[in-house]
Amino acid sequence: MAHEGYEFDGGYPGPETVARVYDEIDLARAVSAYRLFYPTVSGLAIFKGNNAIGVLENRVFGTLQTEPKHVGFTLNSDTPYAPLLLDLRDGPLVIELPPGPLICIAMDLNQRWVLDMGLPGPDAGQGGRHLLLPPGYDGDIPQGYYVGRSTTYRVLGGIRSLPVGGDVPGALERLTTVTVRPLDPAREFPTPTWLDLTPGPQDSTPLAWENNLGYWRALHEAIDSEPALPEFHVAYGDLAALGIAAGRPFEPDARMTEILERAALIGNAQLRVQSFADRRPDRVVWPDRQWEWAALRFENGDFEQPDRLDVEAREKWFYQAIGASPAMFRRDTKAGSLYWLGQRDAAGAYLEGGRTYRLTVPQPVPGSLFWSVTVYDARTRSQIRTDQDKAVLSSLFDFHDSTGSDPIDLYFGPTAPADAGNRWIQTLPGTGWFVYFRIYGPQAPAFDGSWKPGDFEQT
Repeated sequence: MAHEGYEFDGGYPGPETVARVYDEIDLARAVSAYRLFYPTVSGLAIFKGNNAIGVLENRVFGTLQTEPKHVGFTLNSDTPYAPLLLDLRDGPLVIELPPGPLICIAMDLNQRWVLDMGLPGPDAGQGGRHLLLPPGYDGDIPQGYYVGRSTTYRVLGGIRSLPVGGDVPGALERLTTVTVRPLDPAREFPTPTWLDLTPGPQDSTPLAWENNLGYWRALHEAIDSEPALPEFHVAYGDLAALGIAAGRPFEPDARMTEILERAALIGNAQLRVQSFADRRPDRVVWPDRQWEWAALRFENGDFEQPDRLDVEAREKWFYQAIGASPAMFRRDTKAGSLYWLGQRDAAGAYLEGGRTYRLTVPQPVPGSLFWSVTVYDARTRSQIRTDQDKAVLSSLFDFHDSTGSDPIDLYFGPTAPADAGNRWIQTLPGTGWFVYFRIYGPQAPAFDGSWKPGDFEQT
């Protein structure tokens, strides 16, 4: 008796079928787990990448004016950042924000949303005390705090400071006015210090591990050091069958090593295809343009629909980017910012670094603050690194003096066109690239279709 090439003798599998089926079962489990837990491995990479340059949980924070040498998934140079690495193992922590133009999020190691703060949060930029509770916390919760519960002990506070009027030094200084302290005033907690992270390089991504056994070592490290997510109960069973479980060493034999390495290659390829060849109709912003929404719609922070987890939206987003929240991609004028993905030219072909393109942006752009276009290397999903050492064109710095309603032409290519001026970003021949078009303080025409940018046109 045979079924699709599987041999059974009297209903029982032969040795070759047993070996083949177990290999297929383990590979299928591993590929599925790779996609599901990618945000966790990426979240761990943020902690490891910052630890490597001196940022330490609860003790040392950093300020960063992002440049192409700072490798991170779709980071941008629009606003200075402050990565606050926090650990709640000793109890709840309070993040206190001053009033001002801060856009902030707290997310746990699994990159699950914990709390919005600042302009997109409940304090609406007026300042406030934000309380982060560790997993399983059942103590008293005092009044006067905006409260978020984390599913892991490690939490990343991502603080962004808007450089109003182009005042980057002022925006950087504002970051250091954010304070962190324990909820318990009797707990010993030295005042954290601040590092300037801008001068040196950094890599806060899993790029070095995402295609090999290192991915699974990192996933085991995360699972072995943090509580399990109840929502992923079945997935932990799959991982345990692969030899990845809390409280157990990760020691794959030669067979399992080969399967896990193959699964990393397959899983990564699947995420890349979903991210850059999305086929869902709701990706389209305007039917007559190539622009896509950077993220498929979600507004609960964790890609949860009423009846399911939107795995396609979740996987597309976390392969390109980090962090998500209910406020991050609201499609209305209450959103703090708006993101569109551009990766194809007007004819539908992928953008290629050896060609020159023009992007026409009608004026005025419907944003109350500013807008920008950032170029990313499709291989690393990070800001493109070229001899120009520039990856962003921003209305704050590059054409803030433009007036009237004349469209602005932006250029992208290996060499600058003669009339490009400072409105050009260098690209790399043989390398694909994409952009995020961001509007800060988006206004109604950005959503109702009465305003839209052009497509990329080859020149």
